[in-house]
Amino acid sequence: MVDVAFLLLIFFMSTTQFKPPEEAKLELPESTSEMKLPESDVMVLAIDRDGKLFCRVGATGTEQATSMADLEQAVVAARIRNPRLRLAIKADRDADFGAVSDIMEVLQRTGNTRFNMVTLLENAEPIVGKP
Repeated sequence: MVDVAFLLLIFFMSTTQFKPPEEAKLELPESTSEMKLPESDVMVLAIDRDGKLFCRVGATGTEQATSMADLEQAVVAARIRNPRLRLAIKADRDADFGAVSDIMEVLQRTGNTRFNMVTLLENAEPIVGKP
């Protein structure tokens, strides 16, 4: 019986998917919203303080650097693959608002007028510290 328990433990440990490290180190702005970012059916568009744009589909997907020119095609392709896909913008608190505005314009052109802004709860520990 102990052998079976250890085999099950080893099986679950070896098949577990861990969250991959994020390329963009972000320091999120604070808010009082308590809505959590969904684990599946989500596309996260991240902007670091230097204005670099990263795209990730799903909570366990890998973050890929992209450009504003390629963002429209990436959003349309992701929505075609998964029509229930929700969009979230995750911007560093020191990121230029112009970059965030550009992303919102791309989302509007692609017909995605509903999206979430990812923030850090007030009085919460930062997810990613300053690099």
